[in-house]
Amino acid sequence: MEAMRSVTQSIPVIEMPRRRIIGAYLEEARSECLRYLRAPAFMRPMLLFSTVFYLMFGVVLNHGEASRYLLASYSAFGIIGPGLFGFGVSLAIERDGGLLTLKRALPMPPGAYLLGKMVMAMVAATIVTVLLLLIGVFLAHVVLSGGQMLALLLTGMFGVLPFCALGMFVGTLIKGQGAPGLLNLVYLPMAFLSGLWLPLSMLPHALQRLAPIWPSYHLNQLTQAAVGLNKGPLLGDVLVLIGFAVGFIWLAERRLRRHG
Repeated sequence: MEAMRSVTQSIPVIEMPRRRIIGAYLEEARSECLRYLRAPAFMRPMLLFSTVFYLMFGVVLNHGEASRYLLASYSAFGIIGPGLFGFGVSLAIERDGGLLTLKRALPMPPGAYLLGKMVMAMVAATIVTVLLLLIGVFLAHVVLSGGQMLALLLTGMFGVLPFCALGMFVGTLIKGQGAPGLLNLVYLPMAFLSGLWLPLSMLPHALQRLAPIWPSYHLNQLTQAAVGLNKGPLLGDVLVLIGFAVGFIWLAERRLRRHG
């Protein structure tokens, strides 16, 4: 035992150059984005779900400012999907198939795998937001300034991250085949109870009071502010989303350390 320890201590630790570390992060992010952008079964539902709903209720049934409200709420709805499903389902499947174990054995920074999936979700959320903006401006005739469009795009790009963390946690709880069903049980009720499908004022009062417990509610507050409908303070919503992200990442990391 002592001999093995001395041999181990005598092996020099070779640190990867910073340039190669950065290259590993960039390559992992690029490969994740290409992998999912080339997967119609992944991209098509996320692109169509929120856009079809908005076409039906925000364009066909256009009622003035309602189209502006629905542009923001369906943007929030579309932003959540890439985080939950792009992270949660793929992580569960890759854990089952042993890909996560292989990734850990590769000579790459341990955070590159997670960062690559986050970048992929941010790109997908941005694409969804751009599509909804095009429909809102050119078909629903929602008048937005350049600053409001940029605010909605940035909200989509960074607002997906708390739901990446939630998807990551769910992906550590269940096997790959069951992940889509469980995530839908989280996604759809959460969207409805947060006012993403219809204004909270149309829900029973008890459900209105419970809405702030959902991270999707706080994301909706940010998207509504981006299009000029929410004039209230936003710092609390931002802090809640950051807290959700940090909390679920911590829980997911504990699960991955114990159960792989």
